Amino acid sequence: MIRRDFLKTIGAVTAGAAIGLPATEAAAKAGAKAGFSLPDEEGSLNKMPLPIRSLKPQVSRQISVVVIGAGSRGNVYAGYFKKYPDAVKVVGVSDILEHRCRKMADAHGVSAEHRFGDWSEVFKVPKFADAVVISTPDDVHYAPCMKALEMGYDVLLEKPVAPTEKECKNILKQAHKYNRIVAVCHVLRYAPYFIALREVVRSGAIGELVSVQHMEPIQYAHMAHSYVRGNWRDSKQTTPIILAKSCHDLDILRWIIDKPCKTIVADGSLQLFKAENAPEGAPLKCTDGCPHEAECPYSAIDIYTKQKRHLNVFDLDGNRDPEVIMQRLLTPPYDSYARCVYHCDNDQPDHYVSEMVFEGGKTAAFSMEAFAPQGGRRTRIMGTMGYIDGDGSSFTLWDFKTRTPKVWNLKVSEIPEYKGSGHGGGDWPLARDFVEAVAAQDPGRLSSTIDVSIESHVMGFAAERSRRSGKKEKV
Repeated sequence: MIRRDFLKTIGAVTAGAAIGLPATEAAAKAGAKAGFSLPDEEGSLNKMPLPIRSLKPQVSRQISVVVIGAGSRGNVYAGYFKKYPDAVKVVGVSDILEHRCRKMADAHGVSAEHRFGDWSEVFKVPKFADAVVISTPDDVHYAPCMKALEMGYDVLLEKPVAPTEKECKNILKQAHKYNRIVAVCHVLRYAPYFIALREVVRSGAIGELVSVQHMEPIQYAHMAHSYVRGNWRDSKQTTPIILAKSCHDLDILRWIIDKPCKTIVADGSLQLFKAENAPEGAPLKCTDGCPHEAECPYSAIDIYTKQKRHLNVFDLDGNRDPEVIMQRLLTPPYDSYARCVYHCDNDQPDHYVSEMVFEGGKTAAFSMEAFAPQGGRRTRIMGTMGYIDGDGSSFTLWDFKTRTPKVWNLKVSEIPEYKGSGHGGGDWPLARDFVEAVAAQDPGRLSSTIDVSIESHVMGFAAERSRRSGKKEKV
């Protein structure tokens, strides 16, 4: 049974097995309004069966892959490919930074003729692999994806799909036109936490789902790094932050509620990170002797050299010496990360709220917040017979009838193969399913096909239109 079909049935069957119901009766009761018990060991849900399996791809042949974009995300997928050489081999690498291209190509033994600079060089030679990974910046997704599909490649495409709704829909049409597989990196669908959360809802344990409250706290230093100083600071050059940061969340809401979104209304703005809020005497860069640097929580010197966050952008090759990091902050092009957060060319909102109505009257409220001490999504799910409260790594289920809370808090590190897989364990299972889908030429092996992924992107573009217009938008 392929993963997508398995996910459709596993909630009913596993819940039934847990309480001793025949599978057919369990399936009939799945989604019923009356709640029922799940596996319980002193209030624990950790033994609830989940559709989690080995990370080793089950394939009948080795596939070949070209990685376009050898930065952080490209290395995540290339690292997975290297773990399973019998199933997949990297045969080409492209990156505009020669040292990044060389490092990845050397690690995978890529021949000289298949080491490229700009992405366009990949497609100037005849097709030489089964698939491409596109892990370039957001504004460099559309063109290489369209060309790859035209030339017959399957594609693993980093999110968001493209900067505009029209381009997203064009990619969908292109995938159908050439009958190619496009897997968008909605990795949270593959994280054990979100799988467990969805399976509890599907089991009927909270009765009928009525509404969801979901929040993504970006974390204050992450906001400063990525959406004020960094690559995603300008919505016109990349994508609106609701997509750049939170298309994962829209996808998860759609996945859990399992109904089409009908309308959406949104609001939000850039509150803090603008010139009018700069402290008196603040220079253009934190490294220019700012008198406020020692007290500023957004100080580049503090975030990078002391907290040592987000160092992947400095090409340090593992060196975490504060003096080396400081030298990077003083050297172009890395010195862009030394800019004062009040003197950047950014326009992304630092707080964003939206309300959605789904088919059947189910509702969701989503909040993206920059001003939080840590990340980790928060989710509350209200049902007719129960309630779930989760923090991104564990969740508690309250049954209104028994009034006994049950907790799911299985750590990814307790699943040996998943240890080291990012996004709560979701990165590598996604890569596995992509390899299997390409090898079998079956997009049904993916949890999220390109059609499903575009649907949640359309929700994001509708939210941004609503934020700008002040009007409710149809999806």
